[in-house]
Amino acid sequence: MREQVWTGSQPVRPIPVRPGDRGSGDGDLPAGTAILLRLEVCLQRTFAEQVPGLTAPHARRTSLSRRMLEKIALALGGRPGQRLARQLAVEVSRMTLLRLIRALPVSEPGALSVIGVDDFAFRRGRNYDSIVVDMHTRRPLDVLPDRLGDTFADWLRAHPGAEVICRDRAGAYAEGARLGAPDAIQVADRWHLLYNLTDAVDKVVRAHKKCLRDQPAAEAVAQPAPPAAVGEGRRAELTRQRYAEVHALHKRGVGITAICKALNLDGKTVRRYANAATAEELLTDVARRDRELDVHTDFLARRWQEGCTNAARLAEELRTRGYRGSKRSVRRLLQSWRTTATPPSAAPPATHTPREITSWIIRPAAERAKQEQASLARILDRCQTLRKVDRLVGDFAGMLRELRGQHLNAWITDAQASDVPQLQGFAAGLLRDYDAVRNGLTLGWSSG
Repeated sequence: MREQVWTGSQPVRPIPVRPGDRGSGDGDLPAGTAILLRLEVCLQRTFAEQVPGLTAPHARRTSLSRRMLEKIALALGGRPGQRLARQLAVEVSRMTLLRLIRALPVSEPGALSVIGVDDFAFRRGRNYDSIVVDMHTRRPLDVLPDRLGDTFADWLRAHPGAEVICRDRAGAYAEGARLGAPDAIQVADRWHLLYNLTDAVDKVVRAHKKCLRDQPAAEAVAQPAPPAAVGEGRRAELTRQRYAEVHALHKRGVGITAICKALNLDGKTVRRYANAATAEELLTDVARRDRELDVHTDFLARRWQEGCTNAARLAEELRTRGYRGSKRSVRRLLQSWRTTATPPSAAPPATHTPREITSWIIRPAAERAKQEQASLARILDRCQTLRKVDRLVGDFAGMLRELRGQHLNAWITDAQASDVPQLQGFAAGLLRDYDAVRNGLTLGWSSG
């Protein structure tokens, strides 16, 4: 315990710190030091005077304690910071720590040469904002109230000097960067490029689900590529018209919800149109997604052959196997079997899901396990389309990881000539954002 005497007529005498004490290095007291302040106040005079560097008006803690709690709050946040402060004999609530963070002054960003911008959701599908990051320090600079191009352009005009802007594939950020910093170099983020490629590969794999099933050697034949959509008729014209309308609004920075109201479309439909690179990609046949009953089809086929055709009884048996669907789904499947001329056969279940195959194709060959590599090789032997996809994905991933943007033109040409609509749509999207994509595959900057 240390004692410091303070009177109204005496100057403040600094408390000496022993060499072994651990302080902040600027004369502050070591954290956790107990101090007894004995005040001698003249009764004839009323005064209020602060101790410089020690007290503040209406404060419940010293300046040293406040700075210590601010550092704890910045490092750990609310609840973890509260637990650490309790170990240091400081009782403080998590909300107090958060208020200390919010009360800290925000320094104005200085000269910014390389920045990154991306959107994030406070509530997914409803409230989206944009965050601007200093790519040199990897620290957030500002949060914009929306993800419109005009808002981003206004921010760039208020903070001139940006030379490189890292962004995602959204057209709003591209337009905002062009208007707010016309001399800056735009760089497409490599994470988003790989994400878009993964999405295209997943669509191809799901369209060739029959090729994923291991079959006996006598029956294993290469699956032909599905016929390309003709793209004729009123339905195709309506699809192209809606695609043009959705992308025209999306490029202007209009949000998904506003597009839904303007075009009277469902949110999922608008997102599907906005994410498609070309209208022809929407005209291709999309394979049905897995249902919960699919993994039990072989069991039902075997029970059917054994003579059990009662839907209610089979549904109860499936409950013991982990089935959580409805009896109606079982009844519909059995009804389709009753109307089929040939009885169902217990075919071997698919050994791998489309998501697994997609992950194998996206990952480098060196990162695949031996069993995964062998399974993928069998699938590629059965399907020439997936073999083309594996080759093109390997070339693009190598170009992305090794920053070989000079090969982008040759890769786009190969993708357009591959007769795979999903990859052709991905290549068309690269051409629309060619400069930023080439910079992303050449320069070292990336906000992913």
